[in-house]
Amino acid sequence: MKIIVAAHFGICFGVRDAIAQAETLAREAPLTILGELVHNPIVREHLRAQGIREEPSDRAPQTSRVMITAHGTSDRRREALTRRGLVVADGTCPLVRYAHEQLKRLVQAGYFPVVIGLGNHVEVRGLVGDFADAFVINESADIRNLPARPRYGIISQTTQQIDRVRVLVAEIARAHPSAEIRFADTVCKPTKDRQLALKKLIEMADVIVVVGGRQSNNTRQLVETCRAAGKRALHIERPEELEPEWFRGVNVVGLTGGTSTLPETVEAVRQRLEEFHD
Repeated sequence: MKIIVAAHFGICFGVRDAIAQAETLAREAPLTILGELVHNPIVREHLRAQGIREEPSDRAPQTSRVMITAHGTSDRRREALTRRGLVVADGTCPLVRYAHEQLKRLVQAGYFPVVIGLGNHVEVRGLVGDFADAFVINESADIRNLPARPRYGIISQTTQQIDRVRVLVAEIARAHPSAEIRFADTVCKPTKDRQLALKKLIEMADVIVVVGGRQSNNTRQLVETCRAAGKRALHIERPEELEPEWFRGVNVVGLTGGTSTLPETVEAVRQRLEEFHD
C-alpha cells in the first residue's frame, strides 16, 4: 500500500502563532482562552497540560487575563471585555482580521453585509457581531430569505471552499439581478493551498485520510471535497482511530490534515498507516 502525503497540509501560520502566543502568555500569568483556541482536541489537550484554561465565551473567566481565539471576535465584544477590567490578548489570525476589515469597508461604502459561512461558527459570529443587519448564507436555500437590497457586499468565512463560495455569489446575483454586488474574496491562502493539494491527491489515491478536529470547518471542507469527487474519505482526529480492515484491497492512500492539525499528528498517522502493510 502506497501512502502519498499532500503537498500542503496541516497547521497554518495563524494557528501556529496563536498557540505560541497562548503558551508565552501562560508562562507570564494565569490565562483563560475565551472559547476553543483552535478546533483540534490534541492541541487543546496540549494547552491544558500547560495550565491554560478554556472557558465558553459566555461564561465569566476565572483569570483577569483572557485571550481571544484565532477565530477572532467583534469590536463590540472586545470593548465589552475591556470595560469589565480584563486584560485582553488577541490571538485573531491576521487573515480573519482581514475578513473583518473587508466587511467593514463594504458596509462603510453603503453595501448590505452578507457573509457566506456557517452561522453558528465562532468566526462567523465574530464577523457579523458589529453589524446587526448582516445576513449569513451557508447554502443555496438561504438565498431565498436574503432581504432585497440595492447593493450587496459579500465576504466569506476564511475556511470555506472557494469554488463553493463563488457558486453561491453567482446564485445571489441571479436571484437579485438588479442589485449591485461586490464580492471580496476572504478565503485564506492556507485553506486554498490545502484544497488545491487535495484535488491533486484525489487524482492519485484510492482513499483519503483527513486528519483534524471534527469541529474544524476547514477539515470538514476537505472531507466534503473528497466525497463530492466520489472519493472515499476517512475523517479522523488521532492515529489510533485507524483500523487495518479499512484499507484491505487499497493500493494508494492519500493523507492530508486541516489547518489546525499538528504536523506530528499527521506524521503519527502516516506511521500508523505504514504498519498496515508490514
